[in-house]
Amino acid sequence: MTECSPTRQRCELSKLIKINISGLKFLARERVLHRYPETLLGDVTRRKEFYCPDTDDYFFDRHRPSFEAIFNFYQTGKLVRPPIVPVDIFFAELKFFGIDNQAINMVLDKEGYRQKSESCPKLPEAEPKRTIWLLFEYPETSVWARIVAILSVCAIIISIASSCAETIPQYQEDKIFDFPQNATRSSRLKMAYGSTFYQVETACIVWFCFELFIRFYASPDRIAFIKDIMNIIDMIAIVPYFLTLIFLLGNVQGSRSAAVFMRVLRLIRVSRILKLSRHMTALRILGRTLILSAGSIGLLFLSLFGSMVLFGTFVYFADLETQNTDFDSVPATFWWAVITMTTVGYGDEHPRSPLGKLAGGVCVLSGIMFLLVPVPGIVANFNRLYTRQRNVLSDDFIKTQDETEKVPKKPL
Repeated sequence: MTECSPTRQRCELSKLIKINISGLKFLARERVLHRYPETLLGDVTRRKEFYCPDTDDYFFDRHRPSFEAIFNFYQTGKLVRPPIVPVDIFFAELKFFGIDNQAINMVLDKEGYRQKSESCPKLPEAEPKRTIWLLFEYPETSVWARIVAILSVCAIIISIASSCAETIPQYQEDKIFDFPQNATRSSRLKMAYGSTFYQVETACIVWFCFELFIRFYASPDRIAFIKDIMNIIDMIAIVPYFLTLIFLLGNVQGSRSAAVFMRVLRLIRVSRILKLSRHMTALRILGRTLILSAGSIGLLFLSLFGSMVLFGTFVYFADLETQNTDFDSVPATFWWAVITMTTVGYGDEHPRSPLGKLAGGVCVLSGIMFLLVPVPGIVANFNRLYTRQRNVLSDDFIKTQDETEKVPKKPL
């Protein structure tokens, strides 16, 4: 028996299998179907449910054009959607025949689609953490969650608007932090909080801190919460306020280094605009697009840098003997080179010699070519990510189909 087993196994793998797809018949060897044993056709046990002894074939009342691509997948290992088959129908057929998710995802990725995630998001098990987490993290779950999201967006916009408005000359309050050396802490706080902009900033910070700490409290995984880039941005957004408060209580604003540090803190406050990406899908897609296009963007900057040095050096030596030249050194030409290559052309600096003007013309043309090269790739990445975000295919409708479709039907 042991000597006959390999021979018998080879015979079984060479057996010709007849597959009937709504009247259209396909022939395949058992070994071809056995390449993918986890699929419907590769699993002999599951396949038996569709066997029709009268016609000695496996009958499936399914979509014929889709199965032609699936049948080709068994033979060649390549899965390609036929152009005449809609993506959702093809996706349903792939799911029915049990094609593995890796092959399905490769097809959907090429088509600009993606599957609905089968894994549920990790949620806290205990109350009230679960309710709080849904309230602050998933605006689509309830009306109150949407209200919380709207409040958060309003706080971000008001904070950014306040930071910009306080630089307008008629609204500037630069002296609100200039206290006498003998001023007490209470008097300093009273003078600081007398500023309208500082009151608005404080109100926004109260909301940001409350939102951050309540989400940290309800988080199902606090380590992952701290490592999340969006939460890191939230932490950075509130740091300038508390550092300013420390300077205020310490009355160290008089020194020059402290003044420079205060300007840096004001600059960091602008980073709060990144908090909007938590509530705006398009901003997150833009960020992922820049990450995916990092190679193209890096090549662009490298090309611009090389051209800046090349054309800047050429123009400097071309205008070296020219009177009233705008360039007294090679680094002084870099600003002109960048503005010229980006086709902005302020005109504040320009070459005066014929050779310098010729170099300027070539610099413009080179800049246009360098800027155009990475643009198609960046646009393609954005379109692909944006399309994938919108085109989500779910197999829920497969489960709601009439169960009689899964029962083998005999051909008429």
